[in-house]
Amino acid sequence: MKKQVIGVLAHVDAGKTTLSEALLYAAGKIKTLGRVDWRNTYLDTHSLERERGITIFSKQALFSYGNMEVTLLDTPGHVDFSAEAERTLAVLDYAILVISGSEGVQAHTQTLWQLLERYQVPAFLFVTKMDLAGCHAADIMTDLCTHLDSGCVNFSDPADFGERIAVCEESLFERFMEGEAISDTDVAELIAARKVFPCYFGSGLKNTGIGELLEGLERYTLETEYPRAFGAQVYKIGHDPGGVRLTYLKITGGSLSVRQLLSYSGAAGEMEEKITGIRMYSGARFEAKDKAVAGDVCAVTGLSGTYVGQGLGDEDSALPPFLEPVLHYRLGLPKEVDPRLFLPRLKELEEEEPLLHVVWNERYGEIHAQVMGQVQTEVLVRLVDERFGVEITFEDGRILYRETISAPVEGVGHFEPLRHYAEVHLVMEPLEPGAGLVFDTAVNEDWLERNWQRRILTHLEEKTHLGVLTGSPIADMKITLTAGRAHLKHTQGGDFREATYRAVREGLMHARENGSMVLLEPWYAFRLEVPGECVGRAIADILARDGTYDEHEAIPGVSILQGRAPVASIGDYAKEVASYTHGKGKFSCRVDGYFPCHNAREVIEAAAYNPEADMDNSPDSVFCSHGAGVIVPWRQVREYMHLETTLEARQDEPLPEPKIIRKNLNLDEKELEAIMEREFGPIRRKVYGEGKRTVTAEPKLHRNRKSLYIIDGYNVIFAWDELAAIAETDLEGARNQLCDILANYKAFTKRDMVLVFDAYNVKGTVERKLDYQGLNVVYTKENELGDTYIEKLVNQIGRDHSVRVVTSDGLIQLQAVRSGVLRLSAREFREEILAVDKEIADILAELRQK
Repeated sequence: MKKQVIGVLAHVDAGKTTLSEALLYAAGKIKTLGRVDWRNTYLDTHSLERERGITIFSKQALFSYGNMEVTLLDTPGHVDFSAEAERTLAVLDYAILVISGSEGVQAHTQTLWQLLERYQVPAFLFVTKMDLAGCHAADIMTDLCTHLDSGCVNFSDPADFGERIAVCEESLFERFMEGEAISDTDVAELIAARKVFPCYFGSGLKNTGIGELLEGLERYTLETEYPRAFGAQVYKIGHDPGGVRLTYLKITGGSLSVRQLLSYSGAAGEMEEKITGIRMYSGARFEAKDKAVAGDVCAVTGLSGTYVGQGLGDEDSALPPFLEPVLHYRLGLPKEVDPRLFLPRLKELEEEEPLLHVVWNERYGEIHAQVMGQVQTEVLVRLVDERFGVEITFEDGRILYRETISAPVEGVGHFEPLRHYAEVHLVMEPLEPGAGLVFDTAVNEDWLERNWQRRILTHLEEKTHLGVLTGSPIADMKITLTAGRAHLKHTQGGDFREATYRAVREGLMHARENGSMVLLEPWYAFRLEVPGECVGRAIADILARDGTYDEHEAIPGVSILQGRAPVASIGDYAKEVASYTHGKGKFSCRVDGYFPCHNAREVIEAAAYNPEADMDNSPDSVFCSHGAGVIVPWRQVREYMHLETTLEARQDEPLPEPKIIRKNLNLDEKELEAIMEREFGPIRRKVYGEGKRTVTAEPKLHRNRKSLYIIDGYNVIFAWDELAAIAETDLEGARNQLCDILANYKAFTKRDMVLVFDAYNVKGTVERKLDYQGLNVVYTKENELGDTYIEKLVNQIGRDHSVRVVTSDGLIQLQAVRSGVLRLSAREFREEILAVDKEIADILAELRQK
């Protein structure tokens, strides 16, 4: 028997679940027909689905019909849960698209059609509710051919069947005109190639036309040939009532057995785990199996790092999701719930819900959620309460914006603190709406090694890069690496990460300055049906909501408007339509993509986003001067960059070899201090003389505050001759010696102290905090620079302490002063240590004399 995985898709309330019930009944899988309004259907098993009368979670049923074994996947029809439908498409052999005979092609129907085309899934169409008055097959066929595809053919009408099939393919038409009969295989091949779309008519509720559809599926589907090597496509993650993690997948090659070891790249890197169970679900129940073979859809246990869209074995990963959330909310939690501890639980739910994006806002210590619509938020509130016993709220809802550019721009990023080096040049070019982000390289490997180029492209892909208008993610542009430079000795992996991130932001800042940054917002494509006497009101409403209508159709007594409008303007317009048409009007919409924002200036002003103050996305670069890193503002980066600009050279491919135009940032200590004084005012520093310590008055802002010293450990070690000498042969000994000196100093002065050591290059290192004789010692995590940690620490506690940052690194000094705290060089701190030592000695001498 041939195996077929068939999905059922439809616009909400089109009759999809009723049709699925009728298919199972006709195939003998169930003995009685369930109904949505009776809350007893075979596949809508969750209490939320039965309460609301809609499908929320995709479910599967297994049945046989004739020579065909079918895995039927019933998917949600509501637009808020359309991602649940999208993710099943990657595992389908065929789809049944359900059309309501009374409503025809709706806005969400067209979205589903686009998804079927994107995933190249052959489709059968079933027009249901044909028992209702006013439903005519000829009118519906015209609607299908006009709004979906001219290859839609009425398979319920035998008249001229062969000719209507033949015209869909040129070579077949020639054979048909020569008198050759069209075979079932010919038809099946056209369907598989998406050149013909069989259309059947009937009623799921009245159980008419169902047998004809099943016979068509058996007759006109081709058996899939699977490879012998193991492969599988993950399409869903879930948890059973006992909390066991389930990975739903389709076997696309070979077989999978219980206790089989499976190696794959998971969320935590390369993983090898054992399959502990295989479940074949049908409705709410499952049958445990020892083995699953190609063509089977099953749920397996034992895999902890899988994710939706992942390919296992020889199977490639699925296409990235087409549908994205358009609304953003702050998650409200009860006072007794710690958001940091609750976040992992929501991440578990995020695995299961493709259009729930959970985001941790570090700045405010809040959880934010991105969702598709209002109904989804209501369902999520119930799910969280049922699973975790926590009542959440969705607060401060707003639109998810995007940003792009309207003209090419070059971005330059340079990262060169002590013993680090990388420079990156990127050219960013606008793409068509919906194109997403495309990354490429145009650099000759003789100029920059392939390894570094791959690393730069990886860094471009790994991060959600934010725009500079509202801090929204960028979209619809091509970013090309056009030049880059590494140092034979000092360049390390993370250096290109820093340079790449800064290059993107620097380019966007220039685009903002020259007026080529564009704010995008999501738009709906809508279809509005109103009685003829209401069309004037409907047109006025659409225009008032900054929408446009491209098509105005009229049928007896009804006017139909189709067009686009901003998501932000639509709101609850469907309820308004129902009100002013007294229930006779219909408004449906689907997300059509991101387009220029209709009120960009207003949105940008309300966001009040300052890209130069966003320390996690800095546009500035870091250059080296006299052995220390110095931050150069983005407007001045081009004065100090080491490679020539590449944007003009892009007009004449191939790119010329990059020329080195500058080797160094020529700033001496006096110039550095002059810059700091210009930016931040006079620099206050401690002054020492003849063993007595005198200190200039602290700013009023810092008086009566607890004193805290934050010390850049390695900078101090290599700045003090005696410690630097020890570090040449025993770095750990130098660290211990510094800890002893500072512990002694802390005990006498009663000052709080944080000593930070950079573990940037230590593989697998996690952040460690130690207490050394009352001294707080921090080792940063892998890929985190010590100055990055210090910068974050200063921002977190600077409001509550009188903070001094001890370092001779100009980069950290500038960051410290920008944050409003005092700086102390390693040399000055050493003098202070010696002064304290002398004071202690004087006290001891005085005690001895007594």
